[in-house]
Formats: sequence, C-alpha cells, structure tokens
Amino acid sequence: MSVRVRYAPSPTGNQHIGGVRTALINYLFAKSQGGTFILRLEDTDRTRYSQEYVQNLYDTFRWLGFYWDEGPDVGGPKGPYVQSERIDLYRRYAEELVLMGKAYYCFCDSERLERLRLEQISQKKDEIGYDRHCRFITEEERAQRLAEATPYVIRLKIPLHGVTVFHDALLGQIEWKNEDISPDPVLLKSDGFPTYHLANVIDDHLMGITNIMRAQEWIPSAPMHKIMYDAFGWEMPELCHLPMVLGKDGHKLSKRHGATAVKEFRKAGYLPEALINYIALLGCSYEDGRDLYSLDELVRLFKIDRLNKAPAVFDYQKLEWFNGQYIRMKSDKELAELIRPYLIDAGLRTEEDPQKDRMELAAIPLIKERLKLLGDSPAIMSYLYKRLEMPPAEAFIPKRASMDEAIMYLEECKSIIQDSNLDDIPAVEERFKEFATVIGKKLGDILMPLRVAITYSRVSPPLFESMRILGKEECIVRIEAAIAYLRGA
Repeated sequence: MSVRVRYAPSPTGNQHIGGVRTALINYLFAKSQGGTFILRLEDTDRTRYSQEYVQNLYDTFRWLGFYWDEGPDVGGPKGPYVQSERIDLYRRYAEELVLMGKAYYCFCDSERLERLRLEQISQKKDEIGYDRHCRFITEEERAQRLAEATPYVIRLKIPLHGVTVFHDALLGQIEWKNEDISPDPVLLKSDGFPTYHLANVIDDHLMGITNIMRAQEWIPSAPMHKIMYDAFGWEMPELCHLPMVLGKDGHKLSKRHGATAVKEFRKAGYLPEALINYIALLGCSYEDGRDLYSLDELVRLFKIDRLNKAPAVFDYQKLEWFNGQYIRMKSDKELAELIRPYLIDAGLRTEEDPQKDRMELAAIPLIKERLKLLGDSPAIMSYLYKRLEMPPAEAFIPKRASMDEAIMYLEECKSIIQDSNLDDIPAVEERFKEFATVIGKKLGDILMPLRVAITYSRVSPPLFESMRILGKEECIVRIEAAIAYLRGA
C-alpha cells in the first residue's frame, strides 16, 4: 500500500515552528517512501477561524519550499480537503455509530453540565467530566426527547472497563486504561459540527491515510480514536508520536521563549533552507559528523528509527549559526538581492536604484562573514548610505592615548588618503603601516579613530574596503567632521 500522510492544521493562528516541524517530518517520510503528502484544513472551530490564517499557511510553505501533493488549493482525488465542506459526512457517520450502539444521544444542556462540574469540584473528585447520564436513560425517554426536538449532542461510548491497546512506531505498544479516557466525549455538537475527534478519524479513513505522524501531546487522544476505528470496523493508521520541542527552560516552546511564528523568523531574516535544516534535526539524526543538508538529502536519509524519543530543545543560537552558514553559501549577487528588501524597509534606498545596486554588490564581501540574519544588514551597512550620528568622543580614542593624539592621527590619516589611490588597498595599507612605524605606535591604534570617523563604530566591516566603496571625497568629509567634533568635545 502506498504511503499517505497528512498535515492537518486548524487555521486559527499563524504557522509556528511546532506545526512546521510536524509538516516537515510528514513530508520527509512520505517522500522517502515514494508516498503522498496531503494538506487538510480542520476548520470546524469557526469562532477562531480566519481566512488570513489560511493565506499565512499557503505563504509559509511556498516560502519554505516544500508543498503538499493534495490539498484545498491544489485539489486531489480525496477532496474536499476542508472539513467545513464535509459536514454531511460527519453527521451520517455519527448517526451510524448510534445505530450500532457505539454512541448515543445526549440531551444534557449547558446548565446541567455546569452544575455537574461545580459539584465535582466542590467534592474534590479526582476526575472532572461527564457522568454518562444519557447513556443509561430508557429508550422511551430517548424517543420522547427526540420527538420534542430537544437539542442533543452525540457522544462516543467509551468501554467502562478494560484497556485500549495501540501501537506507536516510535514508542512501541501503549496500553491505556479505559477508565482514564475522557468519559464519553462528544463527537457531534448540537450545531451539527463535528468535534476534532470524529472529523479526524473519518477524514483519515476516507482519505486513505496510512500513517499519522503528530506531536506526543496528542497521545491521550489516541485511545478514543482507536475505540472509534474499532467501532466502525476500520483499520487504524500506524501512529508515530513525535518528540516535543522545548525551550531551554524545559517547557514547551512558546512565545515566551521568543519568536515561534514562522513569519517572525522570515521577517528577522532567516533563510528557508536554514530553518528547514535546523527543524529537521530537532529530535532526529541523519549522518554522523554532518550538520548541513539540502531538502533532497533529508528526504533520502530520513527513517523513522532515526527519531529520538526524548524531547528536543530549540536553540536560537544554533539556528543563527545554521543561518550564517547558508548566508555564506549564497553568491554575492544572490545575497545582495536577499538583503535589498531590508535595506528598503530601513529607508536606506528605494526600490529602483542602480547606483545602490552596484554599491551593495561591492559591499557584500565585506559583510557576508558577519551576517547571522538578513535583517542585520541595515545596521551593519547603514554607514555606507549616510552620515550617522557621531558616537561619544571616547570611542575615537585608542587605549593609552589622549584626545590630542587621536586628532593628530586623524589629520595624518586625512593626508595619507588625499595622496593615495583607494583602489590600491595594499599600497594604502602600506602607507599607514609606515606612519605607525615612524611614530612608534601600533597600526590598530592609528586606525581606531579613522575607523570610527568612517563607519561611526569601533567594530565594522573591513576599513580599507569600506573607504574604497565610499570614495576619497566622502572619506575626507567624514574625517574632517570627526576632527571638528573632537575639537569641540
């Protein structure tokens, strides 16, 4: 049987790291087996549903560069792939369970359920949940309630005793006491919409899903799903519950640990291939001694037995390292195009500016090794576009030097630059070395005030290359401005 897996998000929020990881592992497994990867929108939570979140879903995966074979936007033989378009199916199958004696109508209204909940709390009962009242009403009472058109839900009959057993490809055989399963969960709500559990089981069966790969937080729902599969006489897909992703504090990854929505990572300047590479390694190993993999390599190497049972820890510094590696793999032209939107957003350039295009292409070799995120580029490169606010005077002064010495260094630097060809960097550098030797100072001390005058920072991309890009005239203007600033300090 051909492998068929699905990613089934609820469009009630933007795509986040945890969801993308689930989708990626499903994709890698499907493609490693020559199978099919499906998207299904579980949109029955109409109170939080938004078309904006659906669009975010599509945009996220187009940007990441891996996509589904079947889904709402691409079609397929098992559609519709949106749960709200399948409502009649769910009611029909829920009623079938009632006819088979595997489910029942529950007429308890919200007031009774709230009273029951408060009583259980006041009595400090171990379990808070439904008391199965309508499971044991007489046929006569049930018929009367239906005849009176009393609103109802349909609940699944959970066996009162024994255990439910299911197999997990990663965790092995799992036994779950039936008394520990949520008592008789609702399958069909009074508005005719299914709960997650009913729709999930029916859709997975009708769409021919062979393997369910999802986070370990869904393990408690597995026994009730197994009971439903058994009630229908269907074979349950093979389960594989993936290790959780935690923050460094040991808690489930969430906003308190930093960005988790993929669009935030994208906005910050992470590359899709870096994000995919890092996420694929969370709780999974591929080959010893390697960190960097293309998507095709991940597909080729993926195996379920390479997944870890223990939770994975999301390390933002490690992800930044991955991003830096992929940034350095880009050609200068590719990287210039990638950082351009960030420079435009920062107001450093306009959309169409051939002169800036040439300048940025020349600057890429200076910044490539320093970039961790594309979004760092405006801060690192801003000195190339405009004159910035002068830093404190102390920034210009080397260690064990005075203000007067810093000014003297700048005046001599100005003279050297006026008499030099900035395109000949080795010759320019040699002139500065000769000056440092003559006055008995370290070259770094001589260049410190010059660096701050040119780049407005003690830490910057290579100085001589930066001066070449800026040009002699602009460098002299900046040096003169720095001298005047220090004299007035």
